[in-house]
Amino acid sequence: MATRLDPPSAPDDEPADDPAGDPSRSPTSDGPLRVFLVDDHRLFLTGVRTEIGDRFDVVGTAETVDAAVADILALEPDVVLLDVHMPDGGGLAVITRVRESTADVQFLALSVSDAAEDVIALVRAGARGYLTKTVSADELAEGVRRVHGGDAVFSPRLAGFVLDAFSGAPPARPTETSSGEDDLDQLTPREREVLRYIARGYAYKQVASRLHISIKTVESHVSAVLRKLQLSSRYELTRWATDRKIV
Repeated sequence: MATRLDPPSAPDDEPADDPAGDPSRSPTSDGPLRVFLVDDHRLFLTGVRTEIGDRFDVVGTAETVDAAVADILALEPDVVLLDVHMPDGGGLAVITRVRESTADVQFLALSVSDAAEDVIALVRAGARGYLTKTVSADELAEGVRRVHGGDAVFSPRLAGFVLDAFSGAPPARPTETSSGEDDLDQLTPREREVLRYIARGYAYKQVASRLHISIKTVESHVSAVLRKLQLSSRYELTRWATDRKIV
């Protein structure tokens, strides 16, 4: 086992090392980066904590949006690793609510989804990066360090989504009609049902309960609706539906 040695004190005539200049160390202390984990799957949380716990100070975990927001504001971690698709708004809701109170926390999304609309929505909300859950422990740890250091980090094929979205070229939109019926023709009957519930402000869990389907199925339908209508978030979806009076 390697022995940890404290670094020697800097001579009086030389400036001491600045721990804030090292992306693997917290700017608020001499210790490792303080990381918070958010995911609604406890088994996955445990696995991530096991994989990176010896590299960072994992200060806490949360399985719900409300718990995540409360603990992040209380603990003030350096980096938050968070899932995208969770009940009650998921990672997007966590970032949005935390950003209303503080801008000091850096967010790195970690998701099974590689859909362009998910990536773009999280980045617009304030995430510094987006990795898929196929990354290795080393890649994840490197992503945390880079995000803390100010870099933007994305799994290779996802970077193109971000470049396209922020290149300045307006995204293509479906042909608009006064009623929006032509656009709705692209959607299945179930997707239309989900669209209306989401546009009315229902959480994924509530939609799942009303339609007697799983939350993951609701998430899949929402992703399909966003993709077909070329929208990037549920907020744009709500505005789209409201403008066409189909809520």
